[in-house]
Amino acid sequence: MTDNQPSDLLGCYGNTEIKSPNLDKMAKEGVVFENAFCPNAMCSPSRASVWTGLMPSQHGIHTWLDDRLMAKWPKDWNALKEFDTLPEILKRNGYDTAMIGKYHLGCLEKPQNSIDHWITMGRGHTLDFYGNTIIENSKKYIHEGHSVELFTSKAVEYVTGRAQNKETPFLLLLPYNGPYGHWPSIKGPAKNQFGSYYEKLNMNSVPREGLCKEAIECFQMNSTYHSKSKGGPDFSALLQIPNDLSSLRNYYSQMSLIDQGIGELFKALKASSLDRNSLVIFTADHGFSLGHHGFWGHGQATWPTNAFRIAYNIPLLVWGIEPVKSGIRCENFVSSLDIFSTILHILKIENPDTDKANPSKSLKKLLAGNNKDWVDEIFIENEETRAIRTPNWSYVKRFNGSKAYPLNNALYDLKNDPDERINRYSDSSPLNIQHELDKRLSDFFNKYVEPKYDLWKGGTVKSNTSRPWLWEDAWGPEWHPIT
Repeated sequence: MTDNQPSDLLGCYGNTEIKSPNLDKMAKEGVVFENAFCPNAMCSPSRASVWTGLMPSQHGIHTWLDDRLMAKWPKDWNALKEFDTLPEILKRNGYDTAMIGKYHLGCLEKPQNSIDHWITMGRGHTLDFYGNTIIENSKKYIHEGHSVELFTSKAVEYVTGRAQNKETPFLLLLPYNGPYGHWPSIKGPAKNQFGSYYEKLNMNSVPREGLCKEAIECFQMNSTYHSKSKGGPDFSALLQIPNDLSSLRNYYSQMSLIDQGIGELFKALKASSLDRNSLVIFTADHGFSLGHHGFWGHGQATWPTNAFRIAYNIPLLVWGIEPVKSGIRCENFVSSLDIFSTILHILKIENPDTDKANPSKSLKKLLAGNNKDWVDEIFIENEETRAIRTPNWSYVKRFNGSKAYPLNNALYDLKNDPDERINRYSDSSPLNIQHELDKRLSDFFNKYVEPKYDLWKGGTVKSNTSRPWLWEDAWGPEWHPIT
C-alpha cells in the first residue's frame, strides 16, 4: 500500500511520464481494477477500513490521527482494538503476520493487532524520507537512508526467510510511506536515484490550474481555528505546491522508487519459490490531487470536503493464485473496503464478526472475469461529506445540521461531464436520478453506521477531527473527540 497516490500515477493506468515498469508488469500478469475507490480520502480512516472492512462511521476514525496528540492517548492505545482486524483473523487461522512500513492507527512502540514481526516509523506522518526513527520489534534506532528503501530491504529479508518455513502461511503488510506528496518531504529536487530521470520532464501528465476558492476557504478555516494554539500545521503549503514543477518531479521520483521496491519483492518471492502460492495485492490508502480541480492533496483539502475522482480513485492490482486470471482489466466499481472480504473469501476463512453489518464485498468472482449481478456503486464519507458514485453519476450530500456553516450538495453527470465541472444539483430539480441517488445513499448509511461514531447524528470521532468548528457548532461545546 502506498501513501497518497491516485491511480493516475502508474503507466498501467495510462500515465506516459511515470517510470513504473514493475507495477506495469504486475498489471499485465494479473487483474487491474479501473474503478477502485477508497471510502475516505484521508490516511488513517482509509487504512482502518481496509483492515476491518468497515466505514469510518462504523470504526470511528474519521480523519488522520494527529501525531501531536500521541502524549494524550492512553498507554498503548490502538484505534482498532474493539474490532477483529485482518491480521488478527489470519493469525488465529495459523498465519504468521508481519507489518513493515507505516502504521498510523495508534501507538507505535510495540506490535498491535496480533502482528508478529513489527517494523514501523516513530511517527505516522512523513516529514522527511531520510533520518527517521525506526521501531523494529523491540529495537529503536535512526535510519539515515531513505525509508522506502529500508522497508523494501526488510520486506525482501522477511520473504527470503520464509523459504525456510514454507509449511506456515504468512501475511505481509507492506504500507510504504511514499510517494507522500507533502512539504517538506518533497520540497526541492529529489535526492533518490530517480531524481535525475524526472529532472527535465515537462510533467504534462499533471494539469495546470489556478487555485479553487474551496481550497483557499479551507486554508482560511484551518488557520482561523488552529491559530488558537501554537505548533499547528502550516496549511499554506497546500496553496503553494500546486504547479510547482520541482515538487511534482520529486513526487514522481518517490513513486518510481516504490516501483523498484515492488520489483525486488517479486524477485524475492520467485527466488524462494513462494510466487507459485502467493496472492499479491497492490493499492494506495487514498487518491491525491496534484492540482486537479485547483487543490492539492486529500479530499479534505477543500472546504467543504470534495468527492472528486482524483482524491478517491486508487490503484488496485491483484496478482497470483486462483481465482486471479491474467490480463483482465475490470471496469466494475469496487472499494478498498472489499480487500478485507476478498482475502478471507479466497483463503476460505469465515469472518467471525457476524454481529456487525459489514459493507465489504468479495471481489473473487471479478478476479475470475465474472461480473454477473455486480452492482456498480461505491460509497464515500469524509466527515461533513457523503457521496455515492456510479458509472454515470456522482451525488455528493453535505451535512446540514449547522446554522453557522450551511453547505451545498452537488450532482455531476459523469457521462457528459466526466471531469466533474458542472454541478447539476438543485433543491427544486425535477431530476429523478437526484432523488434515487439520495435514497440509495441514505439507505446505505442507515445500514452501515455505528451511532456512537455517526457525526451526522451527534456521534463523535476517535482522537481528532479535521472539522472541529463544524461539529462544535452543530452539537454544542460539550461535543469532543474520544480515545
